[in-house]
Amino acid sequence: MLVKVFVTPRREILDPQGRAVEQSLRSLGFDNVSGVRVGRYITLDVRASSPDEARAEARRMCEQLLANPVIEDYRFEVEGS
Repeated sequence: MLVKVFVTPRREILDPQGRAVEQSLRSLGFDNVSGVRVGRYITLDVRASSPDEARAEARRMCEQLLANPVIEDYRFEVEGS
């Protein structure tokens, strides 16, 4: 099953990369942009017997490696269910 993982900085954490992107967009004339956050997008092929098993594996991967729970939030989607 295909698992798509989205990792972003927590709202209360300073995101210097997001701020730089926001400032660059504004300098290009995109004045209607604010609150830019830059994160990561990860895709995984997970062998699992059910969507619930794939979700459980994805959650464990995120908690143990893919995201730092102190400063990042994550969510994921399981396809092929």
